[in-house]
Amino acid sequence: MPPTEDSSTRRPFTLLRGRRAAAAAAIVSAALAGTALFGAGQATAERSTPGTDREIPNIDKVKEKIADYYGDIETPDGEHYASPKSDYAKQVRGIAADAQRDLKRSMAKESEKSRHDHKPAVVFDVDDTTLLTYNFERQIGYNFDPKLQDEYLRTTDMDAVFGMKKLVNWAHKSGITVFFLTGRAEHQRDWSVRNLKNVGYKAPVDTKHFYLKDKEHPPPYLECGSDCTTVEYKSGTRKHLESKGYRILANFGDQFSDLKGGHAERTYKLPNPMYFLP
Repeated sequence: MPPTEDSSTRRPFTLLRGRRAAAAAAIVSAALAGTALFGAGQATAERSTPGTDREIPNIDKVKEKIADYYGDIETPDGEHYASPKSDYAKQVRGIAADAQRDLKRSMAKESEKSRHDHKPAVVFDVDDTTLLTYNFERQIGYNFDPKLQDEYLRTTDMDAVFGMKKLVNWAHKSGITVFFLTGRAEHQRDWSVRNLKNVGYKAPVDTKHFYLKDKEHPPPYLECGSDCTTVEYKSGTRKHLESKGYRILANFGDQFSDLKGGHAERTYKLPNPMYFLP
């Protein structure tokens, strides 16, 4: 198993998207083709109908580009990992470094009284924000299956996303409360907690700091109950944190749906060409 910058163990993954449709091929195409990191024309790009075959990227070629971007490393046992020297690694490290600089400035402007009145906090998604799903995605051919996800999470730890472990641990040490907010299901909590701890995240991952999606018993502060969209669930949870006296300095996610809905002073979009979650 190859060494990576942010892994203190070597078994990676998870994904919550119990909403990624079976059209994995279309998702992969949209993710890397016309959308790249998505932009202002995101909604239009997702629904546009190709006029000719030339407007549709070849799926196998898209997968090759994804592998190149992550600097694919294949081990003798057939596992696949992202290279710490890859363009992906450089990009996410840069985002983490920029965020740390911004947070340092924000904290420098805070008085002791304001920190007491509005406790500084940051919110992190899990899949492809703090833990890297690349190996799992390769195993499932970018075609999400909840049963395969459960089995993977139960038996395997994903690597930390490059640069993010350093950022999370710095924030925790600097007096910024760290919250993890994921679309993973509540029944995946123990596996997720184990993974975050095993790869070296030092911030608390108890029930007060780690929010997972509970469709069976949704919290009362979510007006949409068990029918929340990703945006409603995540923005509603951030709103709940604000109601408890936290000032969310930054919100991190690999999907735009992680970031929409407000209740954060800054947002940081991490790259993810492997899948799309509305």
